[in-house]
Amino acid sequence: MANPEPVSEVTRKLSAYIAGALRQKLPAEVTERAKLHLLDTLAAMVSGSRLLPGKRAFQYIKTLGGTKEASVIGTRIETTAVNAALANGMFAHADETDDSHQGSITHPGASVVSAAMAVAQRNHESGLALLRAVVVGYDVGTRLTMSLDLEPFYYERGHHPPSFGGLFGAAAAAGALARLDAACVRTMLSYTAQQAAGLSCLFRDPEHVEKAFDMGGMPAHNGVQAALFAAHGFSGVADVFSGDRNFYWAFSPGAKPRKLAQNLGSRFEILKTSIKKWPVGSPIMAPLDALENLIRDNTFTADDVQKVVVMLAADRARVVDNRAMPDICLQHMVAVMLLDGCVTTHSSHDFKRMHDPRVLRLRKRIELIGSPKYADSQRRWHANVEITLKDGRKLEHYTRAARGYFLNPMTRKEETEKALDLLAPVTGKSRAQRLIATIWSVEKLKDARAIGLLCRPV
Repeated sequence: MANPEPVSEVTRKLSAYIAGALRQKLPAEVTERAKLHLLDTLAAMVSGSRLLPGKRAFQYIKTLGGTKEASVIGTRIETTAVNAALANGMFAHADETDDSHQGSITHPGASVVSAAMAVAQRNHESGLALLRAVVVGYDVGTRLTMSLDLEPFYYERGHHPPSFGGLFGAAAAAGALARLDAACVRTMLSYTAQQAAGLSCLFRDPEHVEKAFDMGGMPAHNGVQAALFAAHGFSGVADVFSGDRNFYWAFSPGAKPRKLAQNLGSRFEILKTSIKKWPVGSPIMAPLDALENLIRDNTFTADDVQKVVVMLAADRARVVDNRAMPDICLQHMVAVMLLDGCVTTHSSHDFKRMHDPRVLRLRKRIELIGSPKYADSQRRWHANVEITLKDGRKLEHYTRAARGYFLNPMTRKEETEKALDLLAPVTGKSRAQRLIATIWSVEKLKDARAIGLLCRPV
């Protein structure tokens, strides 16, 4: 028999952390934030099941059949864990509603929660186990992308490392819930690495379907599959992160592998993950936050507005400048906020309203300026809004960190309002309220399958 392959200290720490995740008691702040992200992602899944990427995923998954292990969220279908993870991951990122992690440029919830839900339901795990698995998934997926330490030219070459982060995060969550020991986790990580994929050309798909697959569905599916391979005794490379022709050598020779295991168990990346208060493109979050403050603190109507000037970082402004989709068009969403006093899921996805004469007239008074003054890599959700009223008054508000940004997290009340807006049209208000209440006390839940049942349509 050949000598055992050596395992690096980084991989030993990482595999031990994943294997012990369900036994780790979490700080109260981490537990609370994990509940917020679990609910937020479930709401994104339910609402996303009715959008085009969700419809395409549903049409595919319903042809596959399979053992009834896990729920396809927002539907009445039950299928295998890997199939459910694929569908739910696409649902979660069918829109720009799900959470995001600035440091790793990932959307961790779409893949991690989808994978965790699939395996937790398959294995009849408790709500507490589900919550702990979600936390470890955020920890591992975000660290993986940050450890690659990629320069911008890697993205320009076509790599899409955020898909890698979602994949390893999903595998970590699934592996924890499969109750793999450290040796099996290392095998799982090798099969996870073999499935690493993602090309930045996904942004060329105008219908968001391929993006939903790359950012949510594919990572969740492949992560669950890798965990189940290991659970079923597949053998593999003992340390995919070191040694001859390893993962980092293939994808980023200048990587910093030590970041992968840095401060595990003491620095929780879920605390550095942001939730969108409104279902719009992230560069629009701070302008809407500033506008909400101005509307709350002053008396005026949309008809009183002579001019609005929004100042953002130049790269952020380009993303949302007069776009054709309502939820990523800053001028349109500012006009809607001024007219309605709020933004809802319906109003941010109402294409017909983009041709409303009243909206179009107001849009002509809205100016977007991309300024180097706001180029701050440490604070992405900030902006300044200045309103000039017809009576001569000038109102101004600078948002340093929009509500929902990890430095200014949402409250339970705010997340409840957002989730209810996303859930109720599909599940009905009563079932949505029961789901929300269940997540706020999820650590008392004996079987995670109950969550899937509460996500079914009326």
